[in-house]
Amino acid sequence: MAVQGVMDILKNTNLQEIGVSFSLADLLRDLKIEDDKVYIKLFSPSEKYHDYLKEKAETVLKSAGAKTVQVEFTSEPPKQKQPPQPPPQQNPFESRKRIPKVKKVIAVASGKGGVGKSTVAVNLAAALKKKGYEVGYLDADMYGPSGPTMLGAKDKQVTATPDNKLIPPQSHGIKIMSIGLLLPSEDTPVIWRGPVLFKALSQFLFDINWGEELDFLIIDLPPGTGDVQITLGQTAEIDGALIVTTPQDVALIDVKKGIQMFNEVQIPVLGIVENMSYFVCPDSGKKYEIFGKSKTEELAKQYNTQLLGKVPIEPKVAEFGDLGIPVVLAKEDSESAQAFMEIADRVIKKLSEQQ
Repeated sequence: MAVQGVMDILKNTNLQEIGVSFSLADLLRDLKIEDDKVYIKLFSPSEKYHDYLKEKAETVLKSAGAKTVQVEFTSEPPKQKQPPQPPPQQNPFESRKRIPKVKKVIAVASGKGGVGKSTVAVNLAAALKKKGYEVGYLDADMYGPSGPTMLGAKDKQVTATPDNKLIPPQSHGIKIMSIGLLLPSEDTPVIWRGPVLFKALSQFLFDINWGEELDFLIIDLPPGTGDVQITLGQTAEIDGALIVTTPQDVALIDVKKGIQMFNEVQIPVLGIVENMSYFVCPDSGKKYEIFGKSKTEELAKQYNTQLLGKVPIEPKVAEFGDLGIPVVLAKEDSESAQAFMEIADRVIKKLSEQQ
């Protein structure tokens, strides 16, 4: 007897006599056939119907040609098939790598543009260099690279090693890499789609020959919470991030987004820098909070981080920045320069606490 033939017989054998609407095939749990011998196992939770089911099965199968019919019963319900389990989700941060020849990597970010993020980044780099550390500056703001201008490196040349590693030039003793150094002119726009941008960012992170090991690499991020920040968080090990803001409420709203983004990509937030915090009148020495009373310290406490420092509005900061000299180096006795030096001290302290 063929298996399909037996199955057809069992499917066509209804059990209406005992008040159920299914067939013997619905109760079948096992089936074995050897020549004209048939073995079946049926599901029946109660012995009440065993005799009836056995007689029914023997009758229909023997009438179809079976010489011997063996019927057994089980009270165990059918095992439900487990739905296929999705493969374990890979942690997107497991593949992060250290940037070669760099001890500490600091990302400088802002929730929105126009708050002086690059000014803070280049002056932090200059402050660390002034303290005797080996420092690099990586301009990751591909669409708006201002690092070469602010560090006086617009005319510097990027060279390469025989194995095609980029060698960054130096300015003020700081090694600098920026897409702005690779463009034909400072007026040339960067018109790249995502994949090209990510490839360039990856090369900047892992294919730069920084020479002697850097103590600190400052990465100047583009404003916002976009693809560059996410890509950076998933590919490179970053030791901490600074978020730059102004005292305005509209800027502080974006600080919250920035903190949450860094939390999601598992990058520690070292603290917040409040730029353009106040203005000191040179004639009277009176302090004016141009953008209103600061709420940054309150926000920092709310998000379990700290205010690293307040940088005042001083025209010299912008003037020296346009000349390519960080105010930390150009006018070290200025209030802004002193603020940046103190911020650098607090950053060093925060990083040492992580160890």
